[in-house]
Amino acid sequence: MAVTTRLTWMQEKNLQKHFGGKQFTLLYKASIHEFSTRALFQRCCDQGPIVVVIYKEHNIVGVYMKEGCKKKEKISAVIFALKENEISECKIKPHFPTILFYDSGGGWDELEFHVSMKAQTMTMDSATMEKLGLPQIQTTPFQECEVFRCEDLLDISTLKGITDLRENLFSNTKRYKPYRDLIPQVRILLLGPTGAGKSSFFNSVKSVFRGHVTHQALVGSHTTGVSDTYRTYSIKDTSDGNLLPFILCDSMGLHEKEKGLCMDDIANILKGHISDRYQFNSMKPITPGHSNYIDQPLLKDRIHCVTLVLDINSVEYLSHEMIAKIKKTRRQLIKCGVQHVVLLTHVDSMDLMTKGDLTDIYRCVPVKHKLEAVHRELGFALSDILVVSNYTSEWELDPIKDVLILSALRHMLWASDDFLEDFTS
Repeated sequence: MAVTTRLTWMQEKNLQKHFGGKQFTLLYKASIHEFSTRALFQRCCDQGPIVVVIYKEHNIVGVYMKEGCKKKEKISAVIFALKENEISECKIKPHFPTILFYDSGGGWDELEFHVSMKAQTMTMDSATMEKLGLPQIQTTPFQECEVFRCEDLLDISTLKGITDLRENLFSNTKRYKPYRDLIPQVRILLLGPTGAGKSSFFNSVKSVFRGHVTHQALVGSHTTGVSDTYRTYSIKDTSDGNLLPFILCDSMGLHEKEKGLCMDDIANILKGHISDRYQFNSMKPITPGHSNYIDQPLLKDRIHCVTLVLDINSVEYLSHEMIAKIKKTRRQLIKCGVQHVVLLTHVDSMDLMTKGDLTDIYRCVPVKHKLEAVHRELGFALSDILVVSNYTSEWELDPIKDVLILSALRHMLWASDDFLEDFTS
């Protein structure tokens, strides 16, 4: 059975951030590996920087050893206290680790901090307790002790794996062909509230395939947005100049009031009746005879996948009116037989989110809570909810962001194939 920490996700993230943006690997847990200095040193010596976390009844106290734990060398240490996700700390004089942690003996009265593993007690002097804001009780029992190795969030092997995955996704997307070559390009419609990140997602996809950050589609604020025109964006393969096998379609934002995208126009877009650069009218849908109206759309003109774009930070705060509009939109999609997924944006702006979290985003606890909220409120299957971090203010491409963007796009292409297969069966 896997050994797990008692730290909550938030506590662990606060500690990781406080000590320089590290990732933690659990090396030692006293209740599993024995309450003894011997067991602690056996598992934790010469492992590089470590964090010792001691769980008391009402507090978490610990030691950060930047130089690691070495029996025969004095090391500098930082004592810290974690209370309600707030961390206080103070440095102590260099000591041998065998003096800071011991099983028996005495004569430690002049130390600022020491731990008896066998007795499961921790002792601090008054000055240290005062600096940490702890109650003035010199010796107190503790219930658990854990030790973590502290490593950089992205080591060389991790970065190589991400780069390899990025290249694999990149080449597979370029080689993609729509189901049975029925059409040259699939059309993916981006729908969602104003400012959710629809235009930013197109810009991000184009940036990946251009090899540099670009902003063809104008991006507005979270509240106003700028898209009131229907745009269909193709992207060229820079290696041969050919068009990539997908078109991203950007639309006016959904709005709680009537000034957003007209619901009747959604059906017209899905069926392929609306051409590029149509100017939306919130109060009046397009009608036959309009210069942008396609009377007899072909299969290639239809929408093959719809992506509902939402800001991950707002999914739990959507108004009842917006939820109702999204559900009404989804009923329209189901009626037209169009496959649809959810795309959650702005994940990198979530509290305490680190670059390391983006490498395994679907295991990240706060992200999982957001996915469950979308599933609960809007009824989408968890496997149909995708997460990205768009290029919004960066100057250079990032392979981690590229992987999220390409992975999301791959799911949209798969959904498009499902639509084509159903449509022709």
